[in-house]
Amino acid sequence: MSDAIQVEGLVKKYGRHAVLRGIDLHIRQGEIFALLGVNGAGKTTALECIEGMRNYDSGRITIEGKIGIQLQSSSLPAHIKSKEAVTLFAKWNRTKIDNDMLAALGLDEIWERQYESMSTGQKRRLHLALALAGRPDILFLDEPTAGLDVEGRQSLHGQIRKWKEDGKTIVLATHDMAEVEALCDRIAILSGGNIIFCGTADELTDRISRRFTVQIRTGRGTESVETDNVADTLLMLLEDIKERQEQIFDIKIDRGTLEEHFLELTGGV
Repeated sequence: MSDAIQVEGLVKKYGRHAVLRGIDLHIRQGEIFALLGVNGAGKTTALECIEGMRNYDSGRITIEGKIGIQLQSSSLPAHIKSKEAVTLFAKWNRTKIDNDMLAALGLDEIWERQYESMSTGQKRRLHLALALAGRPDILFLDEPTAGLDVEGRQSLHGQIRKWKEDGKTIVLATHDMAEVEALCDRIAILSGGNIIFCGTADELTDRISRRFTVQIRTGRGTESVETDNVADTLLMLLEDIKERQEQIFDIKIDRGTLEEHFLELTGGV
């Protein structure tokens, strides 16, 4: 699979302070990729350099395809209507309005509404439609589900998966680790201006946590055991519970969450 984005030796300084210290990053065509980092890690700066919104001091960025960007914080004139904004962006990009995309994002319900009267979630859906107006090959989404209700989040997740199936490359910036686990093919973690991990969530789990936790909830409470051998441990616990003639309500086996592994790797700061 070829790369949609190549970042090589990217350096960005503010005065004497180096925010990015020569990062290398390759994002494949057609994948959903997340760039993660604690506050101050340089995540926003890295994305803005890749998007072409910020100058950098040295390095090379290569992008194969047209990009669309949904910013975390953006605004439109108070009295502009959804249909006016979408029509304007389509003309700028010399593309036709994608009515199926608008319907999927639920813009039909706010088509005639002025920007100032929209809720936060409605504004985010409109900004996403504007990011898609140019029919981009690569889509940057910064906190795309912020302000959306549960139904809106599930709907947008479905759309993101569909865009991937259509061949789009999607780059996510989000603090929602559950969202990352649900959507992303690979993740990169930025800390102190360096990429300290790049790979799948499973690969991060293998790196951080090699032991499993087996939890069994019975009438007397929850028993939790850490182990390297799930089968033997589970059989032992089940035999013990059977001897005690207790009812089992739940069994859970995991190796921690992505959020726990992220915090452990970055120091949780």
